Amino acid sequence: MKIALCSSFVPFVNGGYRNIVEWLELALQGAGHEVERVYLPEVDAPELLFKQMAAFRFVDLAAADRIICFRPQSHLIRHPHKIIWFIHHLRPFYDLWDSEYRGFPADSAHRGIRDALRTADTAALHEAKKVFSNSQVVSDRLRRYNDIDSEPLYPPVLGAERFHHRTMNDEIVCVCRIEHHKRQHLLVESLKYCRTPVRLRLCGAASDSDYVGALARAAEEAGLTDRVALDHRWISQEEKIDHLADCLAAAYVPVDEDSYGYPTLEAAHAAKPILTTTDSGGPLEFVLNDINGLITEPQPEAVALAMDRLYTDKEASRRMGLNANARIGELKIDWAHVLQRLLA
Repeated sequence: MKIALCSSFVPFVNGGYRNIVEWLELALQGAGHEVERVYLPEVDAPELLFKQMAAFRFVDLAAADRIICFRPQSHLIRHPHKIIWFIHHLRPFYDLWDSEYRGFPADSAHRGIRDALRTADTAALHEAKKVFSNSQVVSDRLRRYNDIDSEPLYPPVLGAERFHHRTMNDEIVCVCRIEHHKRQHLLVESLKYCRTPVRLRLCGAASDSDYVGALARAAEEAGLTDRVALDHRWISQEEKIDHLADCLAAAYVPVDEDSYGYPTLEAAHAAKPILTTTDSGGPLEFVLNDINGLITEPQPEAVALAMDRLYTDKEASRRMGLNANARIGELKIDWAHVLQRLLA
C-alpha cells in the first residue's frame, strides 16, 4: 500500500515522538509498503494553536491508500482511511490544565480556547476508521475527555537486538530529555539520602539551561559531584546501548507520563531493572513492583531506599532485570504485532 505517516514536530527538538514515526516507517518499508512521512511544525502556544490546526486540515493526501496519524494535531487531516496511533493530547489543555505545567492563565479566553480545541479534537478523532493509543493511560484520557474508545498498542524500539546485558556496575542511569517534568531533580535529591555509594548518571538533551544549572548546583551543594554524572546533550544510540549494558539499573520517574517511555523499554531489552514512582503514569503499565523493577512513592527518602536496595542486593536486581526482559514478550511489544494491528 501507499501509506502516509502524519505527525507534528517541534523544530530542533528530538525525542520519542519522532522515533515512533520514523521507526514505523522503516518497519513498513521492510514489509514492502511505500511510505511518505508528513510533518508539520507545532508549538504549544495558545495564540498559534488554531492557525496550526487549520494547516493540518488543508493537507491533501488523497494519493495515499491510508494515513496513520500520531502527535497532535495531525489527526485533523482528512482522509477516507485514517488510522490514528494517538500518543498524547496537547496536555496543557487537557490533563495538565490544573497543574503547574499549564504555562498560561486559566482565564476566560484560555478556557474558550481549551473548550474549542477539545470539540475540534473530538470531531476529528471520530473521523478515524480506528483509533489506537500508545498506552492505557492515553486510552483512559481519550475516553474521559473525548468519549473515544481506543486500543492500546505499545510502541517497540528499533534494533532491539542491539541492547544487551554485559555487567552491573554501581550506576543507576536515566537516559531521556532533561526536563523538569521528567524529574531528574528527584533522583539527585534522593541520592543525598542513600547509605550506599550508588552513583547516578543523567543523560539527555535539555531545552532549559536553567534546569540543568539547578541540577548541577543541587549536586554540588549536596557534595555529590563525584557521584552524579550530568551529560546534557543528545545521546547517540551507541552510547545509550553501552550505558545500559553496564549499569546497575535504569530510573524513569516522570510526572504522569503518557506511556511506559522508551527509557523503560530500552532498559528491559538490556535486562536491567527499572526504578519508577507511583505517580509516573505509563511506566506503571510495564513495571511490576519487586518483579521487574521497583515502584516507590515520589519522595526522596523512598526513592533512596529503592536505590540502596538495587545496590545492596545485586542478585535480586539481576533477577528483576531478566523479568523486565520477559515482560516485553508478555505485552507483545514487537513490530510484527504493530503492523498486524495497524494494517488490519
